[in-house]
Order: sequence, then structure tokens, then C-alpha cells
Amino acid sequence: MTQQYDKYKQLAYGLPSVTKAWNLYGAGMENIGANDRPEIFEIPTPGAGQLLVRMDAVALCFSDVKVINQGSKHPKLYNRDMKKEPTRLGHEACLTIIDVGEDLEADFKRGQRYAMQPDIYQNGKSTAYGYTIPGGLVQYHLIGPEVLETDAGACLLRVSDEMAYAEAALLEPWGCVWAAYTQRRRLEPKTGGVMWIKGHRDDATVYDFSKGLNAPATVILTDVPESVHSLARANAQTVVIRDGDTVTSIKALSDEFTNGAGFDDVVVLDPGSAKELTEIAKYVARRGTMNMVGKTQLDGLVDADVGRLHYDYVAFVGNSGTDISDSYGFERNRCDLKKDGLAVFVGAGGPMGQMHVQRAIEKKDGPSTVIVTDINDARLTEITQRFAPLTKANNCRLLTFNPTGQAEGLPAFVMAQSNGGGADDVVVCVPNAQIMAEAAGFMKADGMLVLFAGVPNGTLAPLDFNRVYLGNAQYTGTSGLTIEDQTVVMENAVAGNIAPAVCVAAIGGINAAKKGIQAMIDARYPGKILIFPQLEDLPLMGLDELVQKLPSVGAKLGPGNTWTIEAEKALFECFWKGDQ
Repeated sequence: MTQQYDKYKQLAYGLPSVTKAWNLYGAGMENIGANDRPEIFEIPTPGAGQLLVRMDAVALCFSDVKVINQGSKHPKLYNRDMKKEPTRLGHEACLTIIDVGEDLEADFKRGQRYAMQPDIYQNGKSTAYGYTIPGGLVQYHLIGPEVLETDAGACLLRVSDEMAYAEAALLEPWGCVWAAYTQRRRLEPKTGGVMWIKGHRDDATVYDFSKGLNAPATVILTDVPESVHSLARANAQTVVIRDGDTVTSIKALSDEFTNGAGFDDVVVLDPGSAKELTEIAKYVARRGTMNMVGKTQLDGLVDADVGRLHYDYVAFVGNSGTDISDSYGFERNRCDLKKDGLAVFVGAGGPMGQMHVQRAIEKKDGPSTVIVTDINDARLTEITQRFAPLTKANNCRLLTFNPTGQAEGLPAFVMAQSNGGGADDVVVCVPNAQIMAEAAGFMKADGMLVLFAGVPNGTLAPLDFNRVYLGNAQYTGTSGLTIEDQTVVMENAVAGNIAPAVCVAAIGGINAAKKGIQAMIDARYPGKILIFPQLEDLPLMGLDELVQKLPSVGAKLGPGNTWTIEAEKALFECFWKGDQ
């Protein structure tokens, strides 16, 4: 370890009297900082329930752009007067504790390193570090109950000393990526919930529920066979018969039994009408399930709410037998990439998409073929070059495709590469319902569609629900992360299973942070931009520039000009001033 890096980590220097910060005072780039410069403030002393922290690294995220564009209209800012109460960007951050308030001395120590978990809830209300709570584009600041006393406890993850600062800051975006393959859907009927079982009068099938119903409080039966009446009476606290001639509308039924929140679970027996499923799906509660059981082909595509798939974790499950319970459970409903399969990452040229691609390549039981699409050839070239060492080491085939101006579209390309079989997994990284629908069309009957990019609730896309109950297809999506997701990423990084910092494409110091934000907006670099707040004079530069501009740092980069802890150590040797 270099002398400067070691000294920096051990806090063996005096605390400066001032700190630089890039506060945001409203919508627009012009409202970041003052006259295109960071502002200078005195470093505060922590109160009894506060920590003074030093920001060590902050990764810029494109979701910050929404805050810049919307200002006080952003959902997490609750229309506050930002001129009087500014916020600060920077939610992908790692920090070191410099001073500890007396009430926290039993739990926190000077010199401990943490990564921020920015997705915060307090008394059920959503807040976030880098949004509601001023974030990490600052050299030193205070954190207190707004981060330390949340519904999930302290939103700080203790970081292994083996991790570089860049790696620790990137635990947040990597945690979001990891969460996309962690089962967020509820896959069993809700105990104490409200279940609606919808059938039709000419269905003479004898149904079973061999695993039990998990004792829902209420089961509403509409036009179901007698066998289902018996199942409901054996398992539910209350059974209500509402056959079709007594139901004025699904909305009225939902309002009566759920106060408009939607059914916790819906079972549709022998579905045949896509239009009917489109309507029923609207009344599934958040984290609810819709279970389709039957052998009949639907008469068309279902207009599915792809916004709710991403944000509300609605689960569409099913099977083609007669046992309703066969649709549920983790074994039938996978959420991770298929071993030795073909995985397609749509619109994955940006930093987060690249993380998905890297995870797929490095996954020990992951796909054997990975296809990456983007409309930017430079990004695709960068992906090929950057991941070449990983694909070779993991015996994975990596292909790229730019659909722009191509005679054949992406569906034809995927079919050609899969010998007509289609993709096992498709991950969509762009918020576009038309692209989501197209992506679902070229996956296998038992494939998995992951909607990583979110579109607003109410956004519809035509999906083939035949595949759910006849082929066991999975339509999933995730939003946000938990501190457990970050912990799993850290453990995998320390174990050498993933290299989180491979996605870094550019670096800069605190003075260059605003230029970094603009460069991110302009898509100037094909990966993550990382800010080191303590390296004041470090200009914004791409890693490909380091060989010429900072040869001692460039020499420590990994294969494909990738960021390493050795490069980070060399950088601190060049730019950290110690006592400032």
C-alpha cells in the first residue's frame, strides 16, 4: 500500500476547518453550486446523536438527472423550498467516520468505513440519501437520525477494509442489479388475505389445492366448480359466493371486499379471454398474485401493466394442470439467469446495463451466451474490449447488436443466435413499453423477462400470458435495493466472485463534480463516473486518458483499462494533499 493511501485510510492527519459542497438549490444545472463552483462551509461539530463523516468516493448516477430536471417537484422532495432548504446529489457513496456524538459512541468508532444504503423509510414514509437527505457530493458532513434511525435501523453498511473506495461506493448500484435477480414477488397465497377465485359455469374440471391455501381470511367464489367450493370451505375463514350474474364489475367487487386496494390473490380457472385477464390484472394488490390454471390457449395478448411489474412486484403465475397450488413457490418460479442459457440485455450500453452484463459473465452457473444491445456503437465496442478478459476467463460468448439501420431486427438476430429457440432470459434496461413487449416476444416459452428499467404505473404492453401457465414463463421486475443486497455484493467482491469497479470509466475530484454530472448527461463516457471528494485538484478524465496524463496511475489499470485498487492507491499518491 502506498504511503499516502495508507495515511489517508488511518486518518493520520489533521482535520481541515472547511469543506467543499455541491448543493442543489432548484431545477436546472445552473442551480448546482454557486457560479459553477462548489461552496465552502465550516466543518460542523456533531451533536450527541450525529456522526461527522468524510466522503471518500461517490459514483454519479443517471437517476440524479431526474432531480436536476424536476427540482422541488421530484417525488422525494415533497415540494420543499430548495432555495431555503437545498439538497445535494450523490447517493452512491462510501464514507469514513471522523467524529462520533456521545450518544453513538457504543455503536460507532472513528475510522470505521461504511457504504450508504440510500433507500430509506421512516415511519413508512419514503425518503432517500442524495434526494430528501443531502447526499455525498461534499467532503465532510453530518449524518444523524435521518440515516441512523429508520424503519430498517441504521442505513449504513460496514465495509470490509479489503475493499477499495471505488468498490465500496459502487455497492449501491451493484446492489440494485443484484436485487433484480432476488425474488421480490410473493409466491404463496397471503395468510389472512382476500382471495378471489374466478371460473366459468361450463367448467367441469375437478380442481385440487394439495398444499393448502395458507388460510386466507376471505375467499370470494365466482362461477367455480363444486370442487373449488369444497377447497375454499376447508381452508378459508369466510367464503362468499358471488357468481357472475351478481357481479356488476370487477371494480365494484374489489371496492366491496378490499376497499379498492385490490385482491391479495386472484385465481383464474381455465382462462381463455385475454381481454378478461387484462381487466382482472388491474385489481391485483401490490405484491399480489394472479394465478392462471388451465389448458386453453388465450385468444390474444394481455395488455399488462409493466409499470406495476417493476414497482409493485405483482406476480403472474400459473400451471396447466388441475392442482391450483402447483403454480406457487420458489421452485416453479425462478428469478435468476438460467445456467448455460442465452441471455439478452436490451439497451445495456450504460453503466447499470454493463453491471448486468458483467454479473452474467462472471456468474459461475450463469449463461453461456450473452447478447448486449445498444444504439451506440462506441458503447458496444467499449463493452467488447472491457469485458474481453472476463469472457475469456469465464468461457462465455459475448455478442453485441445495434438495431439501428439493420435490415434484420433484434428478434431475428436472437432467433438466429439461438437456432430458432429464443432467449432463456431477457433483461430490459430501457424504460420503453414497446421495447419491453418486443423483448418478451423473442424469449422461450419458459423464459424470464426482467424489467429493470421502470415505466410509470399504468403503462401497458402486450404480453403473451399463455407462456405463464402453459410454458412457465416469468415476467418480473424490481425497484431499489436493501442493505442485504449490498451485503451480498460486498461478500462476493471480497471473495473474488465479482469485480465491482470494472464499470468505472472516468474519475474526478470534488472540483470537477459538476463537470462530471454534465458528462454523464451527455453520455461522454461509456461507464460510471467516480468522484473522489478529497482529491480536490483531480480533473475529470476518462480511464483511457490516464496512460498519457497520469502514467503512474495508468500503469496500474487492469486488462481493458479497468479500475483497480492498485490504480486507486497510485492516484492518492499523486493527488491527496494530506493536511488541507
